[in-house]
Order: sequence, then C-alpha cells, then structure tokens
Amino acid sequence: MSALSLNTIIIVLFNGVLTMPSTFTWVDFEERDRQKMMEVIKMFQESDTRDELGIGTIRDTIAEMFFPGTTTIQTRVKYMLFLPWIYLRHEKKKTPSSEMNQKIRNDEVALINALLQSDDTLGVIGGEAKESLRRMASSVYWYGLGRWGIRQFSGSIDELHRFMDHYYEAKKNVIKDDDHEPVSGMVRDNWHPGLPPIPGEFPYKANFQLKQAEAEYLADRIINSCKGTLLAYLVSAGRKAEASFIWEHPDLGSFPEKYQNQITHARNFAISINGAALLYNLMLAEKSEDAKRTAEYTEKLEAWANRMGTINFGAWDLKEFWEIVNPDSRIPFRTQRFVSEWLNIGCGPDARHDVRSNGAARLLIANRERELKRNRARLENQRALEMWTGAAGTGQLSYRWEIAQGMIIDLIDGLQGANDAKPE
Repeated sequence: MSALSLNTIIIVLFNGVLTMPSTFTWVDFEERDRQKMMEVIKMFQESDTRDELGIGTIRDTIAEMFFPGTTTIQTRVKYMLFLPWIYLRHEKKKTPSSEMNQKIRNDEVALINALLQSDDTLGVIGGEAKESLRRMASSVYWYGLGRWGIRQFSGSIDELHRFMDHYYEAKKNVIKDDDHEPVSGMVRDNWHPGLPPIPGEFPYKANFQLKQAEAEYLADRIINSCKGTLLAYLVSAGRKAEASFIWEHPDLGSFPEKYQNQITHARNFAISINGAALLYNLMLAEKSEDAKRTAEYTEKLEAWANRMGTINFGAWDLKEFWEIVNPDSRIPFRTQRFVSEWLNIGCGPDARHDVRSNGAARLLIANRERELKRNRARLENQRALEMWTGAAGTGQLSYRWEIAQGMIIDLIDGLQGANDAKPE
C-alpha cells in the first residue's frame, strides 16, 4: 500500500475498527486495499453494520469464500460489462493517457443519465449525485472485474490510465507472423477478449437487463475464475432465490455437502456473534441511562437467545470452523481468542438466556472494546459514549448475500433469455 500524502487526514483501522476523521483523500492505494476501505466507510455510515468488536476479518474471509469479487458497495451485475465497454471505447479511439481520467468520467456520467432514463433504476451508482459523484462505479467494481477475470490489466485505475500511451505504442509495433497476424502473447490485452460487443448507442443508452449472450459470458467468467465457490455453484445450477440470508435459501437442502457445511459454519458464527454486539449495545444503553434502549436491547437479547436454539453447539466443530475461516493464519490471534471466549462464556444452552447479567460476558465485551479503541472506548469515555447513535454494529452478518443474490437473479434471468426481446 502506498503512503498517504502529508496533508491527508488519515483513516485509522485498528483490527477492523474505524477512527473517522472529518475529511480524507485517496493516494494510490493498491486496488484491493482501496476497495476494503470503501466498504469500511460504508459500514461506518450504516451504524447497524459497523464492526464494533473487531470480527471483520472473519466476516470478510467467509464473504470472499462464498461470493468472490463482490463487495457491499456494489449493486447490479451488468456494471461488470458497462465498465469494460467504456474502457474499450477509448482504447478504440486511442484516447491519450493525459485525457483518460476525464474521458472515462464523462462516459460514466453519461451512463448514470442513461440508466436513470431506463425502466429499472434500482442500483444506479451516482443516481443522486450524477456529475458531482466522487466515487465512480469503476472504482467500486475494479477489484471484482479482476477477480472474475474480465480485467486482465493487473494495476489500479490510475496505473491503467498512465499506461495507455505505452499500450497503444506496443500494439502498433507488435511483431506479426508470416500471415501478418499478431504473435500471441506479445502484448497482453487489458480486457478479456471474449467480452460481448459494445451496444451501438452505449453509454448514452443503457439498462440493467442482460441479454442471453451477455449473461452467458458473465456466467462463464464466474464459473471459470471462481471455481469451487458457492457463487459459481449457484450460477451454474441456476439457483436463484430471494431470502434474507443464504442459510434461508429454499433449495439449501439440495446443495452439495461442501457448501451446506460452509453455510452451517457461517450461520452459526453470524447468529452467535450477534449476541456479543447486542450485549455491547445493552451495556452502552445502561451506561447512558437510557431506559428505552435498555429495554429494547434486553428484549433483543432474549430474541437472540431463542434464535440460538437453532444451533446445535454440541455438533458444531469449532476446530473445523477455524480451519475454514483461517487457512492462511490471517485472523489475528486476539480476534480468535475473543470469539472463542465469547462462545464459551455466552453461548451455551444455560448461559445464553442469562447473558445480559453474566459478569464474565460483560467483562469480556468491555475488555475487547478497550483493546480495540483504547481511550476512545465508549464504556469508559463519556464523550465517545455521547456519540453513540443507539445501534452500533447490531446487524446480523450476511456475508454480502444481499449483493450476490441480486446479481444471481439478474444473471439467471438473462440466461433464460427473458430480456432478449427488450430494446437496449
């Protein structure tokens, strides 16, 4: 990751917890790091999904295992075509490096306006900001385009823009064989050569519906670039559904055993760790002397204890869980220790209904907050406590399912030819 400039106000991530300044700027982050930071900022803005207890590394590992290339700030799957098409337009025009930033931005703004004029405007990135949008769709999807094998250029957006003059020159001087065809491998294309053709009026006319050929291309990219993942399975098997969580998928019982096992581990963790977040908020409500919220979180903890009855802790192989979510030892030891202690203290059949009055569980939460936030810990810092909005990280983990679910629905509708008769 590149260093930040001296005049940048730094966003500090401490084991998954965000310290948010008043302003910030980007300076040449590696693209995956940039994408993760965007997700963290979104979670900061959505108080019920913030990672207050530092379990984000586990959440993200499971999410990437299930739905690689997706992020919580994505919307519709057709952006995986829109953005390469924009770049290929400018490759064809040989737009110079010095003009790429502005020209690409102009096309992205034109795309926003075109999508807003279509029949389906759900998920338009920049629908409100339009030309004043700061975070363009290209930056939101850049990592996913690479992960799905659609983007072949390995660098960042800025690096690609700077590279274009060299690319044009290299393509012009490419060595040709006796049949006057370019020698394979001499100049690697920036984009996968199998991309569907650019529609004639694009980007001034566009919609989110996938034609069958477009859906087949995206499905092929997922199946080939994300082999062995739940996303690839759901796309190849045509398993679209609407459910709040992947473990509520109506066809779950017919999934291959591998995926059922992974989903069971993910569900068990999502439900059990949610109790820690609810207890943390109950403690904040009590500390704030907020009777209404104290009653609210007391009730939510009781509902959580009832949900915990769906987990057979005796059959949950925690050793296997850690092997699945931590194959490369990337989960910090302190995070593993906190989770293990929470499961031991607060989640047993006899403990979960009394967790709100469990002194050991409360001490664990207080120590974890202090470990992560130090002098910014709300349970100890009155000023920090006053900034609590009433719901800090209380949402149950879904591992990007809501994003993946919409993409799968769009893809399968396209594969079935549902949109081929519709105009672009």
